[in-house]
Amino acid sequence: MLSGIREFFRTESAGAVVLLAATVIALLWANLSPESYNTVIKTEFGFTFGGSELEMSFQHWINDAVMMAFFFLVTLEVKKDVVLGELRSWKRAALPIVGAVAGLIVPALIFVAITRGTPEVGAWGVVISTDTAFVVGILAAFGSRIPAQLRVFILALAVVDDIGALGVIAFFYTEDIDLVWLGIAAILAGVTWFVQRMQAWRGLVYAVLGVLLWFAVLQSGVHATIAGVILGLLLPVFPPRHQLVDEAEDLTQSFRRSPNAERGMSAAEGILKSVSINDRFQLSLRRVVSLVIVPIFALVNAGVLITSESLSHAFNSALTWGVIAGLVVGKFVGIFGATMLGRRLHIGELSEALRARHIASGALLTGIGFTISLFIVDLAITDEVAQSDARIGILTGSALAALLGVVSLQLTARYDRKHAPARVQLNRPIDPARDHIFGPPEAANSLTVYGSFGGLDDANTEEILDQVIDHYEGDINFVFRHIRPTADGAPEETAEALEAVSAQQRKLFWSMRHELNEISEERSLDNRELLRASVNVGANLSRVEDDLRRDVHVGRVDEDYLDAENMGLRSGPVLFVNGLLYDGDMEPNAIIADLDATRAEQPDPMTRPDHILTSDCAVQGSPTSHVRAGRLA
Repeated sequence: MLSGIREFFRTESAGAVVLLAATVIALLWANLSPESYNTVIKTEFGFTFGGSELEMSFQHWINDAVMMAFFFLVTLEVKKDVVLGELRSWKRAALPIVGAVAGLIVPALIFVAITRGTPEVGAWGVVISTDTAFVVGILAAFGSRIPAQLRVFILALAVVDDIGALGVIAFFYTEDIDLVWLGIAAILAGVTWFVQRMQAWRGLVYAVLGVLLWFAVLQSGVHATIAGVILGLLLPVFPPRHQLVDEAEDLTQSFRRSPNAERGMSAAEGILKSVSINDRFQLSLRRVVSLVIVPIFALVNAGVLITSESLSHAFNSALTWGVIAGLVVGKFVGIFGATMLGRRLHIGELSEALRARHIASGALLTGIGFTISLFIVDLAITDEVAQSDARIGILTGSALAALLGVVSLQLTARYDRKHAPARVQLNRPIDPARDHIFGPPEAANSLTVYGSFGGLDDANTEEILDQVIDHYEGDINFVFRHIRPTADGAPEETAEALEAVSAQQRKLFWSMRHELNEISEERSLDNRELLRASVNVGANLSRVEDDLRRDVHVGRVDEDYLDAENMGLRSGPVLFVNGLLYDGDMEPNAIIADLDATRAEQPDPMTRPDHILTSDCAVQGSPTSHVRAGRLA
């Protein structure tokens, strides 16, 4: 039972569940014992340092200090996505960006239109942001019933959404500025920049600088949590540095040969240096923020007194309806409308797995504007009655958006299941411009494999598929796509190295696979072996190293990973015959029989799920080539 609980708290749904529980507790506490609730959140405490005294209520310590960790984590994720993730490529990021920007503007316009002429018209920031924890938690609960690409789309959209919300807090909801303290904050930010340029890798250094920066920003009049944004933007993010990884491996081997405290600490330091401080802070903070900090924030901010009088006042208030309409209608119209319009105008592209129904369901969920919405209420509205109206609007609008989103996802998943083919089909047709094809693209038969090195596979797989290829005497092509390696498999850089070599000369892909197959049969693959194999097949080593260092081919590899995950594939090798998932015996005659049967059912290759998009690309290989496809491990 305890192991099951631990596993649950490692899932993405856990944060949403704990946040919901904290919200319910806050509502019950505030309504069953309002005096004790208010006493706790209004209790003031602080400290004296030198001649300075800092004292705030418990609620303000959470909102103005502890929540810095939340904004720090959000900014770290934003920066990583911009530098290395979904937002680094315009083609992949265009539609999420367009949708997110409209999802910021349209809700604000609806709110202003409804609250025009009221004192709270300036509180439009309440309706612009999405609570990513709730949305991701709901998507995770649906699992494989919805395309994995929808989660990627929503996360990319949430990054831009967060940038917008942080900008609004910084520029529109600040108090009077103290230029002296603002200058001190700028100096501390400069010191932090200099420290990271000196490649300081210890987290404690940045934690101390972060606390000092927070205090300076607090005294300057700018909202103190912006210190978390500044710190997150300053910290470097980079992929694991292969030279440092190799050095860490040497230190680890040294510790293994002679285990003692000094060598153990050296190995640990070597490992930490090889990974960016951005990644390390994300790893250490993510669960603390989602399971502790954000729920405590909800506990001290969601305790709205709900009586017949407060409900009557709220639902007769333009402020409440402005919040509800902004969240439920504005987010949906802005995100769904702009995404579909952007797609029609060819501003960007959606994944092949996503349809309008998936985007609509995700857009409905983005109306859950819980955490930052409650946060901005405290900044934008001073009247306590109006604050209550706004919070009731947030709770109502978020609950309604969640309900509509869940119902829409249920209907979408049911539609997808009802209209799914009898056998799992390839998500994406074969494209000679991007896929690795061994054999003539125009062949009547096709084998597509999702594989990775070091997976749990039959050692005879390569020989079996060679026999199948020989049987068709040139009337078959073999296509290889990547699947995410298992934890005990080869390093994830293996797929990137294959793509880096292929980028220099496409036919080298198969030579590289053959070389890596031979190496993996004798010893474990590591970064050094990848580079050695690149040299052995004739690739330019410095170009391969540069591509790996800059993560040039991560997007290409991730596309294959996402396709595999969307089709429910977890580990390779997985075989598709003429575009349909093969689940028979891994035996030549059985595969040949299935190839013949599927070709007879769909004699026109253009009607098959693996139909060739074009045929004017150079063939990467042929069944008679001296280099075979290699073991599909």
